[in-house]
Amino acid sequence: MGAVKSKRVPRAVREREMLDAAVLTFARRGYRAASMDEIAELAGVSKPLVYLYLNSKEDLFNTVIRRESKALRAAVTAAAEPGAAPDRQLWSGLQGFFAHTAEHPYGWAVLHQQARTHGEPFAREVAALRGEIVECVTELLGAAAKEAGCVGELAEQEIAGLAHALVGAAESLAEWANVRTGDGVSGGPGHPSAKNTAATMMNFAWTGLGRVMGGERWTPSGLADRESPSHAGR
Repeated sequence: MGAVKSKRVPRAVREREMLDAAVLTFARRGYRAASMDEIAELAGVSKPLVYLYLNSKEDLFNTVIRRESKALRAAVTAAAEPGAAPDRQLWSGLQGFFAHTAEHPYGWAVLHQQARTHGEPFAREVAALRGEIVECVTELLGAAAKEAGCVGELAEQEIAGLAHALVGAAESLAEWANVRTGDGVSGGPGHPSAKNTAATMMNFAWTGLGRVMGGERWTPSGLADRESPSHAGR
């Protein structure tokens, strides 16, 4: 059992310790199974102090979601290179995203797994963060399409759809890259670096996008032949 700390600690420091403990507990146990007793013990404080500082379990979870969302948003923003070519901006942002999720696997687990499955208001907070990222990617793809001279070919709706697909793929790739051991620890041998994971994403997405922006369109094998005029009336 962890000993309750008696040393006087600044409130901001104590709150951070409680939130760190809450992130770890929610990631390991899930929102419903997590207990305030466990969070208090992990933080080394009394349960009444957790309630005094952070109110109810629901309020605590909300605070955790807001903190982790803000940290992820800040990491991606800091990594981006405004003014660079669209692919360079996306590459930089992806590295920031994958680096942050690898360094904070518990926070990512809470955002990606827990908050999205418990309804309002938790899911709304994560959806807002995701919406900001999708909007940013949409702007980058639009700029790339304009740069390639194919704005007319890539309709606005298609660019938005590609942005959503790219963000979803990045989220899934982060989950794969940060596969945790039984106690939730990520990293170590066999775990790809943020740079390599971002390169995988770029190879998957941007290389294909380059072909789309060059005017190529995929169709199911044989469909083009069946729909050609020479096959009409057969």
